[in-house]
This record gives sequence, structure tokens and C-alpha cells, in this order.
Amino acid sequence: MAALPASAEAPRPVPPPPAAGDEPDRLVGKSEDRSGGSSNAESLDRLLPPVGAGRSPRKRTTSQCKSEPPLLRTSKRTIYTAGRPPWYNEHGTQSKEAFAIGLGGGSASGKTTVARMIIEALDVPWVVLLSMDSFYKVLTRQQQEQAAHNNFNFDHPDAFDFDLIISTLKKLKQGKSVKVPIYDFTTHSRKKDWKTLYGANVIIFEGIMAFADKTLLELLDMKIFVDTDSDIRLVRRLRRDISERGRDIEGVIKQYNKFVKPAFDQYIQPTMRVADIVVPRGSGNTVAIDLIVQHVHSQLEERKLRWDLAALASAHQCHPLPRTLSVLKSTPQVRGMHTIIRDRETSRDEFIFYSKRLMRLLIEHALSFLPFQDCVVQTPQGQDYSGKCYAGKQITGVSILRAGETMEPALRAVCKDVRIGTILIQTNQLTGEPELHYLRLPKDISDDHVILMDCTVSTGAAAMMAVRVLLDHDVPEDKIFLLSLLMAEMGVHSVAYAFPRVRIITTAVDKRVNDLFRIIPGIGNFGDRYFGTDAVPDGSDEEEGGSVG
Repeated sequence: MAALPASAEAPRPVPPPPAAGDEPDRLVGKSEDRSGGSSNAESLDRLLPPVGAGRSPRKRTTSQCKSEPPLLRTSKRTIYTAGRPPWYNEHGTQSKEAFAIGLGGGSASGKTTVARMIIEALDVPWVVLLSMDSFYKVLTRQQQEQAAHNNFNFDHPDAFDFDLIISTLKKLKQGKSVKVPIYDFTTHSRKKDWKTLYGANVIIFEGIMAFADKTLLELLDMKIFVDTDSDIRLVRRLRRDISERGRDIEGVIKQYNKFVKPAFDQYIQPTMRVADIVVPRGSGNTVAIDLIVQHVHSQLEERKLRWDLAALASAHQCHPLPRTLSVLKSTPQVRGMHTIIRDRETSRDEFIFYSKRLMRLLIEHALSFLPFQDCVVQTPQGQDYSGKCYAGKQITGVSILRAGETMEPALRAVCKDVRIGTILIQTNQLTGEPELHYLRLPKDISDDHVILMDCTVSTGAAAMMAVRVLLDHDVPEDKIFLLSLLMAEMGVHSVAYAFPRVRIITTAVDKRVNDLFRIIPGIGNFGDRYFGTDAVPDGSDEEEGGSVG
């Protein structure tokens, strides 16, 4: 367990920081920024502790960068510029689970605020915050009526769906994609649409009953109890339930006295003894936050994966190309088009024109590997024709940005109503590792045959990461088709070694990769030549941002 010791009897609370310059506990969540609320809510403001003058309030609570949030916003998307490093080894399997932190404590004790402070101080990419509030059970009609009159106990362990919590946390720790219910506190019901969470170096799970289940406790690598004075918790709950959940002050107080306080005494406070660390005064205890962050950083360093691209390159030398590889037949026409797009003197217009022709041929060739079944249709002459029809549910294309998106028009031209997803993978210039920065995948992609598109594959690092993402979203390995105009033998072997059931389809394979992991003789930087952007001086095959193909 975590190296922040606690006695067997009860944990040792972290000493509070000096009084001077302290930031007192503040309201949690949206209520802190909301204006124009009900008079009941506004009248509670004077009951809250004032913010210390010696310290400016934090402007951000969930950023991953100490200066500016690592975001690139466009009209249609938000790209996180802090990437997620590989969470799997050269075999394509996850070797270390995500680090899971449990945050327990009474209702409105400041768990979410402490969680966001930890996220900000950690300054690591891809942290998932999972709230227990999402996992209230679906109420019966009778329970709905009780809840409407503040007579249902939402602060009892039986109110939570622990089976769903445990299965969700297990999948997240394994790097899988999960669907999380969205709970409507106004109607006391789950909304129809669920949200999707995916990918994490660190998982923070917070809730009043976070430590109430033995199986759940075993999934948590570090357990933190947020201990806040009961008067402060009551004031926060009043403010939150009135301004955010549409309750009246009498109903909130009735529920607090009847259910919330007894549940804290019976179920929540006793779990303090299983915590690795206790945080008195919640978000005001910056000493505790710093200790927690230091410990998590040390754990992440121990779990860190380090890729050796040189070893990857030499691992499959002299091996025959895998059977899962299919290369488009090198007819004089195909070889002629390759001659044009490989020529450094080819104009951009001609490069685009012949690249598009090759893409169309490549995708038509790839579609022949999809499953087909016998079917019979009737011709206009009233005669039966024994033919073939696609035996799958749907085809989805996923492009690895940016060069991979140039293949989308060709796919759309031959696949009617095809769905498209995107993945952005770039290389960390300090570590040389691929990093996942952004992904947008269609819903229910696990039932589809997925055509994964990238124009060049050199080391195979980006392709491996993209395949891993698809597998984490429950796409079967044998339903993934990796398409590329040009691949290096090293990239082919790397992908096939890690994912032996993925079909690899290309128009050509070059034998060599140089010391900088660029394809030789290669095609140059496809993205720069296609989009007309500034070329890398040495004419590398790396994609935008230096992604390792």
C-alpha cells in the first residue's frame, strides 16, 4: 500500500500548516462561481469562513500545467497538449495498472476540491476523476416518492451500486474505456445518456462511501480521508443543495438530521481507520496535499515504462514478413505512382493527385479482406443472382492525425455512410516516446470493423498506440485493419509482434530505417508535402509535431 504510514488503530493526521496565509475551506463545485441564486443560498454566504488575505485564490482546479492549461481549442474540438505516454509494453499489453487514489469523508467535506488540488499539483497528463455520486442505484417508484419528500436515505451503503463501481474501477485501472452513468439529483434518477471515460495514469475516486466495501478497498493504491468540521459541512451542503439541486432549506436540514449525520457517525467516520492519510481541514491543508503529491509522483516513477526504440528496431532483423501483411500488387501503374510521389521534384499538386489515386486503390484492396457471406438477389429480368454481401455490422474509419486524415475522402468514396474517428499521437522530443494527445471515436465502435489509417509507418510506435486505444475500447483485434501508403519493415514487425491478429495493408514496404528512425528510401514528410507546410530540413518521414510513425 502507499508509503504514508498509518497506525493500526487510527491514522495519524497530517499537521495543519501555519495559520498565517492559510486559505480556509471554500464551497465545492459550481456553487462557488454561481451568481443570481435563491435568497436562501445567498443568505448562507455570511456563514462561510472568509478567504485569507495573504493568499490569492486558485484560478484553476483541473489543469495539468503550472502556467497555462495545456489546451489547444478550435471551433470544433479541444486538444490536450500534455500527452499520455505509453501504458503498455512492446508486446502491446499493459504492464502497470493506473495508480488509484480513494478520497473518503463526510458529505460536503471538500473531497472534490481536494481531488482537484491534487490533480493540479500532480501536473501529469491524463488523470481521471471518478465520483461516487454517479453510482446511485436506480430507484423504484416507491423510493422515488420517498426521495421527493426527503424520506429516502441516500447516505446509506445500500443506496450505491457497488457492483458497477467495482467493475468500472477495475476496467479503468486496466486502461479500458468505461461508460459511467450520469445522475440527476433534481429528479433522483439516472439520465439516459452515459458519459465515457478512458485512459489514465492516475485515477481519483471520491465519495462518502469510498471505503465502505472490502473489494473496493483492494483496488485503491492510496486511501485519503478528508476530515472537515461538521458545521462547515452542513453549511456547504445547504448551499449546494439549494443552489444546485433545487431543494428548500427545510428539506435539506430535515434530510441532514434524519440521514446524513447518523450515516456519518455509523458508516463514514469509522472508515477513517483504514485510511493511509487523514487531511484535516480539507483544501486548506496544503502540507497534506504536498505529501500526497510527492508520494504519487514516486509511485508513478516506479511504474514508468521506458521504450528502447533501438532494441525494437533490431528485435526482428532477418525475420520474414508476417502473414498478416498484405502488399498491394506492384503493377507498373502502382510503381509509376510511387515513382512520382517519392520524387523530391514532384510538385504539390501532382503529389496530392497521385497520393489520392494510391489511397483509393489501397482502400479498395483492403475492403476485400472484410468478411462476406453468400446472398441471393433478383435481377431486373426476374432472375436469381448468387452473390456476396458484407457480413459485419458497420465499418468505421479512424485516422491518425494529421496525415491519416488525408485518406478519409477515399474511404468515404467507397464506403457509404462510413463513420470516422480521429486520434492525435505525437512524439515527446525529450523521451522519444509516442504520446496520446486527443481522440474522438464513434459510439459503440466495439461492434465495427475498424480501418485505421496513417500514410506512413516507420517504427510502428504511433500505430501500436492507436491499436492499443482501439483495443481499450473493446474493438476485437481481428477486426482492426491498419492501412498505410508506405511502411518500413521495422514498423510492420513491431505491429505484428504486438498484435498478431491485426491485418496490415500497404502499397509498399521499404527495408531500412535510419538512425533517426526514418524510412529509407522513404517518401519524405507526407504531411508537409501534402498540406504544403514547411518541411523538416532533413526530409524526415515523421508526421506533424514529430510523431513516430
